[in-house]
Amino acid sequence: MAFFDFINQISILQGNILLKRLIVIFIYAFLAKAVDIFVDRVLSRIAAKTRIKSDDKLIKYFHAPLCWTVFGFGVLHSLAIGPLSDPWQVILPQATKSFLLVLWLIASIRIFNWMVEQYMTGAHEKGKIGKDLFMVLKNVLRVTVIVAGLIWLLSIWQINLTPLFASAGIAGIAVALAAKDTLANFFGGISIFMDNAYKVGEYIILDSGERGEVVEIGIRSTRIKTRDDVIVTIPNSIIANSKIINESAPIPRFRIRVPVGVAYGSDIAKVEKVLLTVAEASSNIEKEPEPRVRLRAFADSSVNFELLCWVKDPRDKGLEVHNLLKAVYKAFTEHDISIPFPQRDIHIKSSQEQSFQEEKTSAYS
Repeated sequence: MAFFDFINQISILQGNILLKRLIVIFIYAFLAKAVDIFVDRVLSRIAAKTRIKSDDKLIKYFHAPLCWTVFGFGVLHSLAIGPLSDPWQVILPQATKSFLLVLWLIASIRIFNWMVEQYMTGAHEKGKIGKDLFMVLKNVLRVTVIVAGLIWLLSIWQINLTPLFASAGIAGIAVALAAKDTLANFFGGISIFMDNAYKVGEYIILDSGERGEVVEIGIRSTRIKTRDDVIVTIPNSIIANSKIINESAPIPRFRIRVPVGVAYGSDIAKVEKVLLTVAEASSNIEKEPEPRVRLRAFADSSVNFELLCWVKDPRDKGLEVHNLLKAVYKAFTEHDISIPFPQRDIHIKSSQEQSFQEEKTSAYS
């Protein structure tokens, strides 16, 4: 500020405020050009040599607003040197502040869009969020930034915002009452996205019994495809408040249970060995964790075992149980292991035995 004090002491400028303002603007314009050269020839080259790509984008977005901000401060400084005639005393400073605000608002929106693209596009490609919900969230966040900037702009011009907020509150209540189900589904979709309970391509089971693959997470609903190739559409407001079992998380593999019964008298160690051999021979069964066999119960007609193993994908659950049962049946036949089934003995009395029983009963009576 010592330099500007020196300008104020120059005799030729004592009574010429307009010339003094022009000199101040020229000095700030020179500083703005210096900042432009520094950013373009120093910061940009340093950022180009780094491995981080985000710094190049940030410098690109901040370059022009930073230079214009330095020049805008010069205009504000020149306007503060002396009083202006009405209405320029109010209009020019506020117009300059509004220009700087709009400039930084545009830069902020561009940076915000870039950040949203970086994060949400990755989430969309990984299946965490549907395409339509992705676009809605992007637009809602963008509108939020714009509305905040407009409110700030109105405050610069000292416009009373109380009626505006009152009208917005009444309109918000009307919209909320008219579209409460739509809003509930929309915020349900946001909660699903934030909680990351499941994503597209994963298999889930709802507390109502539906099981299937998530094919889309939309604005209003989530769609799952059942094993019968039927699409089930569930509103997000319902699914956000439901108990969900994600068969694909935290890891894609899924454990299957294959119940097997053998006859009493079978060699238990042999049965266990045969079951493990069958599981290890299947190419779709995970080797880690290793398959295991558990003796579960002594039933009425059989000794019940359970073969526990893991498949690579939950969608192969039914197919692998089918393949394992076929392989177990074949292996039991080859190793002479009996698979029991319920049996009943029926005794039929002849007519002579029945008449003799009736005579014997009448004699006692």
